[in-house]
Amino acid sequence: MVWHGLLSGIKPILADNFNLSVDNFPEFKETGLESCTIRVVAETDLDAILRIEEECYPLPWSFQQFVQELENPVATLLVGEIENRIVGYICYWLVAGEMEILNLATAAEFRRKGIAAELMTQAFNRCPVDKLSSAWLEVRAANQSAIALYRRSGFNQSGVRKGYYRDGEDAIVMVKIFNQQKSQEQN
Repeated sequence: MVWHGLLSGIKPILADNFNLSVDNFPEFKETGLESCTIRVVAETDLDAILRIEEECYPLPWSFQQFVQELENPVATLLVGEIENRIVGYICYWLVAGEMEILNLATAAEFRRKGIAAELMTQAFNRCPVDKLSSAWLEVRAANQSAIALYRRSGFNQSGVRKGYYRDGEDAIVMVKIFNQQKSQEQN
């Protein structure tokens, strides 16, 4: 599908690109992948994002949901791209010093290569250091690999939302606090 013209009038996307050296990801060397670029989503990325979304989630976001996030002034969407192929994305809000990660996914054949972790890191790095106090997200209780990724990234469980998802599955609420890290680093 092609979505030309549907996003006209959306805020201009003038993003910094982040080139990630293969030296930082030994897994890329093993697979022959040369580099990953993290950049802000462009209209032309939506087809690839939707394919990954449908591959990853039992109840995927619709095209219109992604469009709404692109139009939302507090939302940012980033993609990871390898060899001109979209391999992952993150969608987050930044409001009053809190980041809410709404959606994070990686194409199946690119999982366990550090892409999701780097998408989160670049999202954190794009926020003014003195303005970001915490990040939080909900994750399906059965998604143990995602929960492990979030724990490795400094998130801790802060609660459970019973029956949160449309299919009745519980959500684990996870939070990463940045102010404590800053205080510990200064001491």
